[in-house]
Amino acid sequence: MRKVMTRSQNRRQPASTAPATTLTTPGTPGGRPPGTPAIRTAPPAGRPPGSGPTSRTRPTDNRPPTTARVPAQTPRRPIAPPQLHPADLFAERLLAVLTGRHPVHAMLRHTLGEAYDDLARLAEHGPLRTTRGTTPVLRDLGYELPRPGAIEAFARISTGPRIRAMAFRLELGTDRRWRCTAVELDAGNP
Repeated sequence: MRKVMTRSQNRRQPASTAPATTLTTPGTPGGRPPGTPAIRTAPPAGRPPGSGPTSRTRPTDNRPPTTARVPAQTPRRPIAPPQLHPADLFAERLLAVLTGRHPVHAMLRHTLGEAYDDLARLAEHGPLRTTRGTTPVLRDLGYELPRPGAIEAFARISTGPRIRAMAFRLELGTDRRWRCTAVELDAGNP
């Protein structure tokens, strides 16, 4: 069996208290012989003279003094990115489907009723796909709150020199998740 030394066994006495004294006579086991006077001696300090104080929780730093040292940093909680408004989030999702970057079924759990069928019909024709290398970009977004738990939004999408319009409606479900219930795209030819 191997015994491991713990820090509590090697604990240093605080500097503010005087070291305890012992009554011993050198060369006598267990104390002094009867009739001899007691000699007071202080216990050894534990460190050789001239050595400076060291931390009890960390080993000494043996690096040369020219080495650059990084100051200790306090741990911080990671900052969460700001939450997007549901209209912004759905505008980006719908744009990704209508440009062909994502398949239509990526919106399956984010749509209700006829909205999924309308989106599938729109995406089938690829109204925002371009062949000239220009990527459609969401330029402007607006929304209105007709009632609590509902958002009616519109978006302006630029496809090169042309601006297209998209409108959609979001409703808050009983599970506190937003779902798209209607989506329309302008009737312009691509």
